Amino acid sequence: MNRRNKTGKYIAGLILLVALCAFGIFITTKGITKQKIGRVSNIDLGLDLAGGVSITYEVEGKNVSDSDIDDTVYKLQKRVEGYSTEAEVYRQGSNRINIEIPGVTDANKILDELGKPGTLTFAVPKEVKVKENGKTTTQSTLDTILSGKNVKEAKAVTNEDPTTGKKEYLVALEFDAKGTKAFAKATKENIGNPIYIIYDDQVISAPNVQEAITKGECTIDGMESFEAAENLASSIRIGSLPVELKELRSNVVSAKLGVNAIESTVKAGIIGFGIVCLIMIGFYAAPGVIACVALAIYMLMTLLALNGFNATLTLPGLAGIVLGIGMAVDANVIIYARIQEEIAAGKSVAAAIKAGFSKAASAIIDGNVTTLIAVVVLWLKGSGTVKGFAQTLGMSVLISMFTALVISRFLVYAAYHFGLRDPKWYGKLRNVKTRDFVRAGKKYAVIAGVIIIAGLAILPFNKGKIGTILNYDLEFSGGTASTITFQEKQKVNNELEKKVVAAYEKVSKSSSVQSQKVKANNQMVIKSVELNLTQRKQIEKTMKKCGAKSVTTENISSTISNEMQKDAFISVAISAVCMLIYIAIRFKDIKFGSSAIIALLNDVLLVFAAYSIGRLAVGGTFIACMLTIIGYSINSTIIIFDRIRENMKNVKPGHLKELVNESIAHTFVRTINTTLTTFAMVFVLFLMGVSSLKEFALTLMVGVVGGAFSSVFLTGPLWYLMKTRFGKDRYVTVEKATENEVGQKQKITANPNRKKKKKKRKK
Repeated sequence: MNRRNKTGKYIAGLILLVALCAFGIFITTKGITKQKIGRVSNIDLGLDLAGGVSITYEVEGKNVSDSDIDDTVYKLQKRVEGYSTEAEVYRQGSNRINIEIPGVTDANKILDELGKPGTLTFAVPKEVKVKENGKTTTQSTLDTILSGKNVKEAKAVTNEDPTTGKKEYLVALEFDAKGTKAFAKATKENIGNPIYIIYDDQVISAPNVQEAITKGECTIDGMESFEAAENLASSIRIGSLPVELKELRSNVVSAKLGVNAIESTVKAGIIGFGIVCLIMIGFYAAPGVIACVALAIYMLMTLLALNGFNATLTLPGLAGIVLGIGMAVDANVIIYARIQEEIAAGKSVAAAIKAGFSKAASAIIDGNVTTLIAVVVLWLKGSGTVKGFAQTLGMSVLISMFTALVISRFLVYAAYHFGLRDPKWYGKLRNVKTRDFVRAGKKYAVIAGVIIIAGLAILPFNKGKIGTILNYDLEFSGGTASTITFQEKQKVNNELEKKVVAAYEKVSKSSSVQSQKVKANNQMVIKSVELNLTQRKQIEKTMKKCGAKSVTTENISSTISNEMQKDAFISVAISAVCMLIYIAIRFKDIKFGSSAIIALLNDVLLVFAAYSIGRLAVGGTFIACMLTIIGYSINSTIIIFDRIRENMKNVKPGHLKELVNESIAHTFVRTINTTLTTFAMVFVLFLMGVSSLKEFALTLMVGVVGGAFSSVFLTGPLWYLMKTRFGKDRYVTVEKATENEVGQKQKITANPNRKKKKKKRKK
């Protein structure tokens, strides 16, 4: 392709890219169609951001079938639609039902009403005489003839009219013995009149009686669709369900808290993005500017993806996006560091760009796939906000791969074509002196071991101090957590705190009440044993007398908590095994995978030590934090392993240790830059985020730093140890000989003290 054609190609590409970005910005700000589809304000917000009520029920009762549970879901859906058109009821697992009602204000009233069973009755009109003001008048009322408990079966059926051939949609009913007798009498006396079917004091159907029905079976016709017939049948069935609902978890969230969370997290994202751009431009010059453009496009695509996939954005989900910005820069760092290396090696800028993208591709793909493994496990094993975190982080990983390998590639080639051909525009390679990282790995292992042992050793002391080995949050321990917000002028002093704690101890009849001041000292978080609805109403009334502006509560039973703890350990184990398999296949060497898993175990235990020593709250985000660290740390490890694999093609026998040290040195700047940018994003989130995100961000920072150290000082040395000490390998004997310097400083000589033997002459 000649220069003129290339110029046209890049101009057309840039115009198309700008047009698509402009269209994307228009969609996210204004939306399209009358429904404003795609607008940022239309992104579905989770209850922790929008405010509202979340409830998890467990279905109890004997011989409860799938259809019984489905009917209960339908019943509850009809009920909650009266509170909010965006309310959602869905089944979880085999015997649980989740309810989410955003935007509601009187949560206790909803919990009270949802706990009452629905009533279904069949009634006929009846004339009664009423005396009023000395006069007798006749009024029409409804007389109940039977209840939903007398219905044995109700199902939707499709029939074909023999005369017209058209389909008819019917509801077929079958009554028990008592219902058959009552229905026969009622239909015989009311031919030509309607029989009213009433659910929760509302008439849901009023079919006219055509004839006396004496055999306990009948049909209701006139349905406009099969769906309408199924809905009516379901409404009739639920009146006789042997289903009881046990509240496992309820969560009442203040909408104002959500608004504050969004604002502070968005500000943290903007500031963090600016810091990342400064770092990128400082290290990589013109490509750093291109990386910032690619990251901006990444953010735009993420917003569009949230709308396009109808993702529900939660508070941890917001954290996932902010963290994703820091991680998205990694692919660009890998590429531009490679380009600098190729230029420093004497290649032309054009050849360096081509080689940089080519050599970086495998590392980017392998690193992101291993991160996606953690995301998939989060999605499958997590629930609620953890699942939302996995969804946003997964989208971030995929979009960052696209922006790095497609958008950045195009922009770099376009910049080169339009004049950026001087090597100075691509930054100066910062060479790192090759050190004995293998030997330093032993020192790091000792330091990490001391921290991990300290984290484990303090567990018994924690149990004596707080009652449990870790500071289990509500999600892991079970109980009730209340966020009490006072007027802005009213500060939470020691006197008020003692008064609130005393009120909770009195209502809960327990002395194990924990309190924490948050948010400029006008908020308190109280954790106690599980409170029932009556107790929650009582405590809310008491807090109002103490000057509380609002009280939001969250209830989690011990059943849910035990399952969360189990899921946490299973999630980490599944992720580790899947990563081991993937790395072993991709690198064709189980030693790569096993050394990576040992390093990941080190990272997990370091973060665990932070939770233990710092007595940080261990809750639902604990799972998200652990798996994020695994995914992030393995990404850095993959980069080093990819360089080792590349250098192995030219390694000489006896120089494996030098190869490992050189591979770590060549990727050291990349490791530092990626760690720095990710740490900056999370650190800003820690400074500016709401209280529920601070501990999450703190542990992520520990994991990011720990992951960087383990990638540099542990994974490479571990692989070297396994390669030279275990299994039959061509490096084993050679490496040992090199380390002992046999044949170089030692010499083979005759023993000077040995007496020479005289040779016997043959006769």
